[in-house]
Amino acid sequence: MKKMLSLVIAATLGGSLSGCASTTSETHPVATSTSVQSPAPAAVVNPMVEDTHSDGTITLKKIMSDPQWMGRSPSRPGWNLDGSKLVYEQERENSHLRDVYTASVNNPANAEQVPLSEQYLYRFDEKTTNANGTVTAFRVGDSLFVKRDGQPLEQLVRGGESLRALRFMTDGRLMFSAGSHIVAIDLESGKREQLLEWKFADKPEAVSAPNDYIAEEQLSLIRYLDKKRKQRQASADRTETLKQVSPAFVAEPVYFDKGDRLVTASVSPNGQYAVVVTTKDVPYRDDTDIMPHYIQEDARIKPVRARARVADVKSANHDAWLVDLKTNKKTKLSFVGLPGYNDDVLAEVKAENAKAKGENYQVNRLPRDITLMSSWDANNPSVSWSNDGNGLALMLEAWDNKDRWIVTVDFNNAKLVTQERLHDDAWVNYSHNRMGWLNHSNTLYYQSEKDGYSHLYVQQPGQTARQLTAGKFVVEDLTLSDNDKYIYYRANKKHPGIYEIYRVNVETGASEALTELNGMTDYVLSPDQQTLLLTHSKVNRPPELYIKKVGQTAAAKKITDTISDEFLSMPWATPQVVAIPSSHTDQPIYARVYLPNDAASMSENAGAKNRAVVFNHGAGYLQNAHLGWSVYFREFMFNSMLVQQGYVVMDMDYRSSKGYGRDWRTAIYRQMGKPEVEDLNDGVNWLVDNANVDRERIGTYGGSYGGFLTFMSMFTDPDLFAAGAALRPVTDWAHYNAPYTANILNTPDVDPLAFERSSPIYFAEGLQNPLLIISPMVDDNVFFQDSVRLVQRLIELEKQNFETAIYPVEPHGFVQPSSWLDEYRRIYKLFETNL
Repeated sequence: MKKMLSLVIAATLGGSLSGCASTTSETHPVATSTSVQSPAPAAVVNPMVEDTHSDGTITLKKIMSDPQWMGRSPSRPGWNLDGSKLVYEQERENSHLRDVYTASVNNPANAEQVPLSEQYLYRFDEKTTNANGTVTAFRVGDSLFVKRDGQPLEQLVRGGESLRALRFMTDGRLMFSAGSHIVAIDLESGKREQLLEWKFADKPEAVSAPNDYIAEEQLSLIRYLDKKRKQRQASADRTETLKQVSPAFVAEPVYFDKGDRLVTASVSPNGQYAVVVTTKDVPYRDDTDIMPHYIQEDARIKPVRARARVADVKSANHDAWLVDLKTNKKTKLSFVGLPGYNDDVLAEVKAENAKAKGENYQVNRLPRDITLMSSWDANNPSVSWSNDGNGLALMLEAWDNKDRWIVTVDFNNAKLVTQERLHDDAWVNYSHNRMGWLNHSNTLYYQSEKDGYSHLYVQQPGQTARQLTAGKFVVEDLTLSDNDKYIYYRANKKHPGIYEIYRVNVETGASEALTELNGMTDYVLSPDQQTLLLTHSKVNRPPELYIKKVGQTAAAKKITDTISDEFLSMPWATPQVVAIPSSHTDQPIYARVYLPNDAASMSENAGAKNRAVVFNHGAGYLQNAHLGWSVYFREFMFNSMLVQQGYVVMDMDYRSSKGYGRDWRTAIYRQMGKPEVEDLNDGVNWLVDNANVDRERIGTYGGSYGGFLTFMSMFTDPDLFAAGAALRPVTDWAHYNAPYTANILNTPDVDPLAFERSSPIYFAEGLQNPLLIISPMVDDNVFFQDSVRLVQRLIELEKQNFETAIYPVEPHGFVQPSSWLDEYRRIYKLFETNL
């Protein structure tokens, strides 16, 4: 089989690591096992029958049914307040509702269900602890609780105005945001103080200057009016003085332009300053941004408001204001000092587009629109105060997505000081942007892709950054220890598809591995930072919970066992992770490969060649060729069914997939669909050369971005696949959302060439082979209109080899088992008929 074994990372049942295999200069481990459960030989029973047969046939009816039959995996792992108990949720049997379970650290496998009346003690929306760790405050909904060492739990607030952003101040008070205020409360006396109030309105004036000549004459002629003006001014002056000297009054609000709205507001822990970020209050969507829901209880059509399209969005800018809380004076923090603030970073793009129109473009160095960094991870704040309140850091991004700045604030001069500028000619990664301060020093820690991979840095403001992690792997999910000694993280160090938990010594930069589970592993560190609660999965096993003491050499202990016996009894295919040589990059293309159990069919001397199917994962940036449980669990089962019926299946992490560094991610900049189809060609060639696959009998399918790739491959490289199925597919990127699309293709008004070379609707004339289009009608992610427009285009091109299936009540991620069953019956029939 042409040295196939030298390319394979075998993702086996319960495997441990031994040996190595490599196609590059790096060495990667191979997972092996003596108890691999392989799929049965191709069954004679048609898998489209209604039931699972006793002979082990994998059927569509079973794998597309309610997934509870597989087991009820634990979710949302966490800890109680003091870390003595672990917490997780589990779906109730035969219900969509989830119950909460808890267990002690000393007896973690003996979990008990938490009564509804006590769930607030374990499932809180946010919590914060004071500097010496003796008081913890937490919020559940709009209720606020406080727990002091050695004292009963206290409830301070129940309902009322929503509370957010809990934090202890340096004087021990607890502050939080409530409506348009930030309030501090003394937990000993119960005294509440308003620290800041903001309003978007004109500041009231006791008297105003006359508007015109006749108003001036009126005031000079009528002494009564002049007297009343002086009285109003005197009263206003007295009130202002009272606010400054009397404890019975609070400072007046800080006023901002009435045409603006709030982005965020935050007060320093020492109560001396606040930062308020504002932007223009303009609608994000238009009245035409609606999505009709046809199936309603009243039998009417419901027009639901939907997101705006990237073609319609306008550039946005934020204003950052520093407020001195002693004087209530606000000062705008200028972005002019940011390096590259007025660079025309899209000059070459604009020139290329202008040339296509027969025009010339002149470089324009006007200031760029700049905003707070909008991370896809809500736990990554873009505004961060040091614990003593003397340091304030902001993470800013250019609206054109080409720059990210980490800046600190010079309070004395009310100006921004740049600590890092991260520039990317393609786009700055929107998911690796964690930033914060060490607990006991005014030192920043943050993630950056400056060396091509997401790594960890520490930096004292004004000094050179120090890199803590380095290598061809990705660092994510950071947790800083209370004593600043360690930063815990998750990374794929030993293989791109194996994620383990590590910690790095902040002082020395030395990292140590805390887990050796070999698969996909996530973690939650206990509040006392002594224990890791782990979520771990294998390629053919859904996630379970494990527990491990930090610093101990003993292996992590499995504490849940939720997979059903029925699932375990099924003959699932165990995909191998293969490093496929690339024709266009120095890096290999990692892919899951599902191979039939019949070794004879894989031989070059076999009489009949194999059929094959290539699955394309969604999202574009997602990673799926890893050694853990996939979010595409139904596709994993469907692929196993295909293997049982004699197919070979491949699932590639084509360029743009996450986990492989900046260059892999940005290869699709301004050309979505081109690098990926090139990689699919390499995958097809590998199947032909290594798995005895008939080049003329290969199909493809995928959803969302995977559906987009089905289109691009079948339209731009018509001979690559004999048939394809596109599920909930993007057909024209100008109609997709701005946060995702503008990173990769810029915007249609600036870079129409990128949209036209990346959108399948422009290449529809290339369709030659059978195509199935599957579209949900209430999809607020990829609009149903995408498929409607493409179908009309195909009709006008007189294409006759496509069909469309619509699902009236389904959103982007189908929810009805009957719909899952129907769409995959159609996909299977497509392959059986045409391959």
